[in-house]
Amino acid sequence: MKLRVLFILSIFFSVIVTSLAFQSSPQTVWLSSLDLAKMQQGWGHPQIDKSVSEKPLSIARKKYEHGIGTHAASRIWIDLQGGASRFIASVGVDDGTKEPRGSVEFKVIGDGRKLWQSGVMKSGEAAKSTDIDVKDVRTLVLLVTDGGDGLDYDHADWADAHFLVGGNSPKAIDPPAEPRVILTPKPGPEPRINGVKIFGVRPASPFLFTIPATGEKPLRYEVTNLPAGLKLNQQTGQITGALQTRGDYAMVFKVSNTRGTSTRPFKIVCGDKLALTPHMGWNSWYVWETHVSDKIMREAADAMVKTGMIDHGYMYVNIDDCWAVVSGSSDSVLGSNPRTAEGRIIPNKRFPDMKGLTDYIHSKGLKAGIYISPGPTTCAGYTGSYQNEELDVKQFVEWGYDFLKYDWCSYDKVSGNRSLDNLKKPYHLIGDILKSQKRDIVLNLCQYGMGNVWEWGKAVGGNSWRTAGDLGGSFEGIATALFRDGFDVYSNNKLHLYGGPGGWNDPDYLLLGYLSNWNGQTVPTPLTPNEQYTHVSLWALVAAPLIFSGDMTRLDDFTLSLLTNDEVIEIDQDPLGKPGYRVFKDDDLEVWTRELEDGSRAVGLFNRGEFETTVTAKWSDVGLSAKQRVRDLWRQQDIGVFEGGYSAKVQRHGTVLVRIWPAN
Repeated sequence: MKLRVLFILSIFFSVIVTSLAFQSSPQTVWLSSLDLAKMQQGWGHPQIDKSVSEKPLSIARKKYEHGIGTHAASRIWIDLQGGASRFIASVGVDDGTKEPRGSVEFKVIGDGRKLWQSGVMKSGEAAKSTDIDVKDVRTLVLLVTDGGDGLDYDHADWADAHFLVGGNSPKAIDPPAEPRVILTPKPGPEPRINGVKIFGVRPASPFLFTIPATGEKPLRYEVTNLPAGLKLNQQTGQITGALQTRGDYAMVFKVSNTRGTSTRPFKIVCGDKLALTPHMGWNSWYVWETHVSDKIMREAADAMVKTGMIDHGYMYVNIDDCWAVVSGSSDSVLGSNPRTAEGRIIPNKRFPDMKGLTDYIHSKGLKAGIYISPGPTTCAGYTGSYQNEELDVKQFVEWGYDFLKYDWCSYDKVSGNRSLDNLKKPYHLIGDILKSQKRDIVLNLCQYGMGNVWEWGKAVGGNSWRTAGDLGGSFEGIATALFRDGFDVYSNNKLHLYGGPGGWNDPDYLLLGYLSNWNGQTVPTPLTPNEQYTHVSLWALVAAPLIFSGDMTRLDDFTLSLLTNDEVIEIDQDPLGKPGYRVFKDDDLEVWTRELEDGSRAVGLFNRGEFETTVTAKWSDVGLSAKQRVRDLWRQQDIGVFEGGYSAKVQRHGTVLVRIWPAN
């Protein structure tokens, strides 16, 4: 009997031991089994067990059965839920690019610490393997960044990527939520004069400028030494008329209300140069794209006044594509003859009265902008200016437009190739035509940085030039494009050497508020609150045009606070006109600086990484020494006096923007 009991007990304990051994044996959980909707990337969509181009995973001709195909820049946040012990993968550039230009870098971040980094990997390079102990890690972030040469062909594979799991399985999660904290103080009731301090106009051209000022309404406007030929409306602050004589005209603005008085020097330069500071305004494209209309434009002008944006220096209300006729279209609204018998361009029926529209915008104290392509058609297929350039400019002048965006688009069809001469040709032509008009029209060259346009944009008549592709080319990719086009294109090409009064580097519009998602809806910007602060801060530091392209009629307090911080705008509009540049970079941490007219410096501390960290701006990097007084520009608060440098905690994808003066 005892033997039988012992035998049964031995079997029982054997089953228990076997069961425990089985339970403790780690299971394989493939990365590709996680919810890839949580993965963000710069182009395309993440693919399960395929490359981003939907082909078999292949690195240096070696095939892989499992993995994720993605595209730089990409990231995925993963909650390991206490169950994973190791993360194992082979990584590299997928062979499907068939291009030597592909280059990426893989990073694995655990709880804010860098656990592994591949170094830059190029097309054709053998996969690199990683096997990382993650048993004490709560949150893992898998990153793919570009290799420093842009995002073209950066097809990246997390091949055979898997976790060894002995408990709860990993779970893909959203990045940490960020509160929409308003840092900008609201304007006080006392008067304050804002915006530009210098303005360019040509002799005999119609002059329109509205003194931007905040304070309890009504305000009374006065100008000391207003030159002959100009007149001031003391109730609206609008200055109109024309100057006949070249020269610099110094004056003083004075704005008063029951709470007090504010004064500020102002200078008009009457000569050959326009856009002495970067343009400020609104453009229709990224919210209304192909649906723009006369009604939308008038409502935008109304909103620019009602929200007070005009009081902070915003002045342009610009139509983008889709106002002209679509030649050959059967649509009764968009289709008809594109031109009159004399060759004059005809708007489509959404714009029944172009002169009436510009008169309406001008009546608000604002300026009006229009768009066209040097090619046969625009990007969206509407009538272009090819072989009708002079007629079109004359028409724009008669309608009363003050700004022209000239978009390359279909010019490829007639140029033959993109030689440097061909890239310059249409812009040189339109620039010369504009110079001969008796109306000032600011010219924006929209050709996406081709041929290093920053090197010759001003010489062909441009007042600004796009330095890269569309920031919002895809709704999901706006954040990636922000960091690529804003930081890397600018710094890698030393664009600060080329921008200045009369001609500015243009990294595209401010994509804040409500935007088109390209699926027939307007939805909130995909940029996080931190990224939105970074967006505006960088644009101000590099002296970029501040052209908002969200819904003017749906401006909430947070978005309006980003657009109307007068101390940040003052950096962008600084009369010295010297764009800022990067002075320090350590992986994801960067410091940028800009010299200002009064001898102070603007300094941006940026964190492009995934976790909050401390960023330090050393005075030696900024080009300064001794003690410096530091002011937080977003909060409009003095911080204190610092020796040697200034350090601040900067949130994920965020920035701290300060202005510094010698302490004495």
